[in-house]
Amino acid sequence: MTSIVTLVGNPRGGSRTRIAAIAAAEAVGERIGRDGTHEVVDLSALGPQLLAPGPSAGVEVALELVGGADVLVVASPTYKGTYTGLLKAFLDRLPPAALAGGVALPVLVMGDPRHALAVEVHLRPLLVELGAHVPTPGLALLEAEIPDLGEVLARWAGRVAPQVAAAVREGAGT
Repeated sequence: MTSIVTLVGNPRGGSRTRIAAIAAAEAVGERIGRDGTHEVVDLSALGPQLLAPGPSAGVEVALELVGGADVLVVASPTYKGTYTGLLKAFLDRLPPAALAGGVALPVLVMGDPRHALAVEVHLRPLLVELGAHVPTPGLALLEAEIPDLGEVLARWAGRVAPQVAAAVREGAGT
C-alpha cells in the first residue's frame, strides 16, 4: 500500500497552504489508486518544539512519517521568494538520504506569478538533496487560483500522476 504524507510548512495553522496541500495530495492519490486517508504533518503545530534545544516526541514522529512516505507532498507559502524558514528548519533535521526511495512533489503557494520559478529553483533541489525522486515539475499555485483549486489541481494531478505512479512502482529509483 502506497503511503502518502503531506508536509505543510506554513507557520500559521489552518492556512490556505494546508488546504491546497491536502487537496493536491488527495488529487494525486486518487489518480494513482491511493485515495482515502493520508497523514498530514502541519509544522504550525510543531514550530516551538522544532526550535527547542532538546528532543521532542512530536518532531520525532513527524520526521518518521515524512521519511517513510512513498509519496510526500511538500507545501509552503513563498516567503521572500522561497519556502519558509520553518520548513527548512524541519527538513534540516532529516539525516542525509532520508527521503531516498520516495517520491516528492513540491508545492508553493504564492501571491505573485514572478515567484513561480521558486518551486523549481529552491524547493526541488532541497528535496533532491535529501534523496527524494522528484519526477515532475512542482506546483506553483497562485493565491488567485485558490477559488478554482479543484480545477487547477485536476489539471496538475492529471499531468503528474502517470510519472508519480511509475516512480512509486519502481521504488523511486532505489
